[in-house]
Amino acid sequence: MNYETELRNKNRGYMKLIVWQKAIELFELVWTTVFTENKIDFKLRSQIADAAQSVSANISEEYGRRSLNEYIQFLYYALGSLAETMTRAIGLKQTGQITNSRFHDVDVLHYEVENRLLRLIDKLEQKRGDEDWIDRIAEDPEEYVTTPSLHHSITPALRAHA
Repeated sequence: MNYETELRNKNRGYMKLIVWQKAIELFELVWTTVFTENKIDFKLRSQIADAAQSVSANISEEYGRRSLNEYIQFLYYALGSLAETMTRAIGLKQTGQITNSRFHDVDVLHYEVENRLLRLIDKLEQKRGDEDWIDRIAEDPEEYVTTPSLHHSITPALRAHA
């Protein structure tokens, strides 16, 4: 899925990150899951949806400031939001508020986002340790004209729910 807008600039580069795109998909899946199940407590719906939405928000928020140290810090915040999302999903499954099938779908996508985020953090931590961080944003407008190709996901297609 393409989440980029028609308007592009150097600050919107996070939209090219597969981990951000997958985090948006996770939010969509969690939102759809909790707002289609009538038996989920209103407050719990809000809490898990907020946690899932915070993942992509934290990935994008610090991207624009172009500070490696702060960006890594916000990526760790995103990991914390992922942990909260999973904990709430497990609680909803354990209390019978979502089905095992719905939980499985969230778990699979969550796992992919988590692993992609961990790899991104590892790479950035290495760059910081090697002092190999180049604080450069391309100024060539042509770099923002073409739509980048998105890589194929390893996440299996989600089952349609009735």
